[in-house]
Amino acid sequence: MGGAERNARKKKQAARAVAAARGTSNDRNKVVIGLVVVAALALVVIGGVLWTARDKDTSGDALTPLDGVTGVSAPITREGAVVVVGEEGAKATVDLYEDFLCPACGAFKKAYGAQMKDEIEAGNLRVRYHVLPFLVRYSKPEGYSRDAANAGLCAADAGKFWEFHETLYAKQPEEGGPGYTKQQLADLGTALGAGDAFKQCVDSGAHEAEAQAGLDEIKANEQFKGTPTVMKDGQVLDFQNENWLSDLVR
Repeated sequence: MGGAERNARKKKQAARAVAAARGTSNDRNKVVIGLVVVAALALVVIGGVLWTARDKDTSGDALTPLDGVTGVSAPITREGAVVVVGEEGAKATVDLYEDFLCPACGAFKKAYGAQMKDEIEAGNLRVRYHVLPFLVRYSKPEGYSRDAANAGLCAADAGKFWEFHETLYAKQPEEGGPGYTKQQLADLGTALGAGDAFKQCVDSGAHEAEAQAGLDEIKANEQFKGTPTVMKDGQVLDFQNENWLSDLVR
């Protein structure tokens, strides 16, 4: 089997896993959570790396930067609860709605994150990252989704959004378990060089209201069915099609 065929098969497997893991309503139940775990375990080799579900208490872990993590060679600005990455004159602009706790978002990131970065740096793609507190009730204790969303926006203010975003998805805690604490999130920013203002932003929840407002706005859109959702010009894109991104920028 050729390399191209293997890569195509992996993308199909990833897309199926993302689709299976996504919630279809705001009120998830135990059955859906069970399907998320099954789908996560079903996601196999992507780019030669085996993804396995995390199964441990993260609350006492040292949250350190992802090994080798670097920024992205593109402009990054924050517009309320939206972090915009890419050139203004890019061929295509998409809105990506995500939650740092969402396992399907983690699967999406693993499937398409590297390709998206390549297209962003090539000037072909501009991504509006909507950082949402969608799964606030789905951590123990509750609130990791909100704290992580706020911290992500704080990281954008500090010029460290890309590195922070990459690390949180690479070291994503399990939905339904303990997430990282505010202290751990602040420590990660410190390790990335975000500075004292970042820690103050995290501790105070400076952007919580903006993140919640962003969630309230998209929930009013009937097309929004959960995270992740990708839209272009207000229309949902079908990322189960393995060529969706290539088709978009070409």
